[in-house]
Amino acid sequence: MEDIVKEDACHTEEATSCRKSHHPERVKKDLTTRLNRIEGQIRGIKGMIDKDVYCDDIITQLSATQSALNSVAKILLEGHLKGCVVDRLSEGDEAVLDELVVTIQKLMKK
Repeated sequence: MEDIVKEDACHTEEATSCRKSHHPERVKKDLTTRLNRIEGQIRGIKGMIDKDVYCDDIITQLSATQSALNSVAKILLEGHLKGCVVDRLSEGDEAVLDELVVTIQKLMKK
């Protein structure tokens, strides 16, 4: 997503205690749409359980939902790398690399 906007405000002195990301409205809308779809998938899975649907079919839906969540994470990670991480490195803040390693480790646990 090359059009994710880099913002200097991504990491400021004030943001140390309350950091925020700054995504263009189009990216926010895309993420929200994806998350709404995932929310619907989760409701569908709950309904499948209530209706005693075959376990393998439920697991297939869980897998699809996990894949959709991973897609959201990839979009956010790309924006983080191209925006926040680049900005903080250019400011000389190499601690962002340790933070990034922890973030990637969290994503790889799945």
